[in-house]
Amino acid sequence: MDKLLKERVVRIAKLIFFFFLEVYIFFNIAPYFGGMHIPDFRTAVIVLLTLAVANAILWPLVSYISLSFIVFTLGIGTFLLDGFILSLLSFFIPEFSITGSSIFTVPLVIGIINSILSFILNVDETSTYYRYVLKKEMEFNNKNISDKDGFIFLEIDGLARNILEQAIDRGDMPTLKRWIDEGTHKLTKWETDLSSQTGASQAGILHGNNKNIPAFRWVEKENNNKLVSSNGFGDATMIEERISNHNGLLSNNGASRSNLFSGDASDYLLTFSKLGSIKGFYSKSWYYVYSNPYFIARVLILFLWDMFMELCSRIYHPIRNIKPRLSFRGFLYFFGRAGANVVMREASTFTLIGDIFAGQRDTVYTTYMGYDEIAHHSGIRDYDAFYALRQIDKQFSYLEKAIQSSKRKYNLIVLSDHGQSEGPTFKQKFGISLKELVDELLPESVTIHSILHSNDDHFIEHFSLKDYASKNRRKLTHKLDNTFDDTLDHIRDFSDNEVYQKYITEIKRKKELLTDGEPVIDRLNDIAEEVGLDIHLPHDEVSIEEAQTIVLASGNLGLIYFTDWSTRLTYEQIEDAFPGLISGLAKHPGIGFVMVHSAIYGTICLCNDDVYYMDDDKYVGDHFLDKYGENIVSHLKRTDSFEHVPDILVNSEYDSYNDQVYAFEELIGSHGGAGSTQQEPFILYPSNWELNEPIIGAENVYKFFKKEIKNSWENKVEN
Repeated sequence: MDKLLKERVVRIAKLIFFFFLEVYIFFNIAPYFGGMHIPDFRTAVIVLLTLAVANAILWPLVSYISLSFIVFTLGIGTFLLDGFILSLLSFFIPEFSITGSSIFTVPLVIGIINSILSFILNVDETSTYYRYVLKKEMEFNNKNISDKDGFIFLEIDGLARNILEQAIDRGDMPTLKRWIDEGTHKLTKWETDLSSQTGASQAGILHGNNKNIPAFRWVEKENNNKLVSSNGFGDATMIEERISNHNGLLSNNGASRSNLFSGDASDYLLTFSKLGSIKGFYSKSWYYVYSNPYFIARVLILFLWDMFMELCSRIYHPIRNIKPRLSFRGFLYFFGRAGANVVMREASTFTLIGDIFAGQRDTVYTTYMGYDEIAHHSGIRDYDAFYALRQIDKQFSYLEKAIQSSKRKYNLIVLSDHGQSEGPTFKQKFGISLKELVDELLPESVTIHSILHSNDDHFIEHFSLKDYASKNRRKLTHKLDNTFDDTLDHIRDFSDNEVYQKYITEIKRKKELLTDGEPVIDRLNDIAEEVGLDIHLPHDEVSIEEAQTIVLASGNLGLIYFTDWSTRLTYEQIEDAFPGLISGLAKHPGIGFVMVHSAIYGTICLCNDDVYYMDDDKYVGDHFLDKYGENIVSHLKRTDSFEHVPDILVNSEYDSYNDQVYAFEELIGSHGGAGSTQQEPFILYPSNWELNEPIIGAENVYKFFKKEIKNSWENKVEN
């Protein structure tokens, strides 16, 4: 007996055992349903066997016709439809009857039994259903399948390359290991932009443009101090409209599944930037999800199991004294975690299997976000994080089997949009939040607004942000009537006047000006006196009684905006209005560097008493940026050119010895700034692709993918 035949025999035997065990459990609990009567075990076998055959034959058609109803009821309608089928069977099976509420509850229980047994016995009945039932249905309805290769991009949100390698070594990702070992795929690392988070990375990967996205959320001063969040309702749509040139990664007959942006796909499902579109709600792609009558029951069981795992994690971490750890994760996180790690994962895989069998889409991109969500709260190497990766690897195995059974060749590309770095939070380490630190360094009369969390990145964050903005709209849009930017205006006048060039030259030569303890305007006036010029720079006439400051966090990257000024403030203006703020931040042990723009020196970075002059590429003091990577300066320069760069950009300290960063959010696994593995995601790509140089920045990932897709299709035409 050859290996393939043996595997099939074993599989059939497992399915037969599975079926009779399901019947046995169903028959023994049947008496508890008052509206259902099953006289004997033989009848129970006939009922479940007939229901299985009816589902295989009728359900694809029934679910297709009633798709809008099923989607509108969030899938609960599947049990009513299955109950209707059972009602019909009661007319043909002697002594079997079902009435009342049992029409709904019995299909639900059958689905739960089926899902629990599949989980316990590791029987992939769902995959069997898709391969032998949905496959024939989709191929019948989609006969004109292209002979050119299709490409499916599978993103594992937040997974750094070195964590991927650890997962492979641990045996958690056997599918990916086999691809690498067999030589079908190659693994490489790429480097994110400074903003190492999904908003910036997916904009670059899917649209080839992530300009003017400085962080996960930011303030647009020129737009009435609007708070923009990458995944906010309306905001994601607005961002995509800005970055799209209609030539996205998925613009050529592509599909977007469970992403932040659409990549200009014509078909999209669970895509944030398209949530406001009614087209997504009525997409026929939902059919792939609900074509299995037990999908909802399966998801429900896995959802509850994931919530149980989270409960165990909350108990286990304190008992084992695992550090770093979060002291409070919140009740809503139970649902947020299971939503990301189960609901979105299962919906994405089921939809992709349908896409594969239909064979109509040339490019598809989906995001598996479970690892990222868990790593934020439990740690990037926690057991639960690796468990999430094991489940994701199973999805890849299902997709691979579907491709092997389909009529069109699809290439699978696995990647991540960024990594994560680990460490105690800034507040855990130093006993103070970034907002509280800024508060200490500013006058008491200055009001500080802050958003220092993205724990609810995927599901809840947009609601809290909307509420925050509405409550503070009057304050955030207020501009002080008696604010005059005298400092900046005078410096500009001097810079443009040839008479004062000696003064400007002397200022630039004395780079220690920035580390002197004297107020900045007094220092500038002292230099004017030294060079014999009759210059007097006045202090800004600023009333700070109603001044507004917004402090935002994106992992270990902090953004500070002074909203009473309509443009980005300079170092000189900030020092004049709020003396000691910048130096206080720069000298804090938890701050790695501070970036501000000087009207005199251009953009500068400060750490303790050390300064880096970006325009001159010159350090005064230690080379404190070196530990953030060889490309950190180019990343900072690019961010500095963005329209919405904050008045003060703050990055936490990076402890290179312990490989830790300190997130300004209450997350022990974080990303969004510089330091450690958060900027080191990966790409696992087909071995026949050519990559001759390192990939730096998300926009270059887009270029790499577009190039290889184009080459593949052109070679197909030539051959």
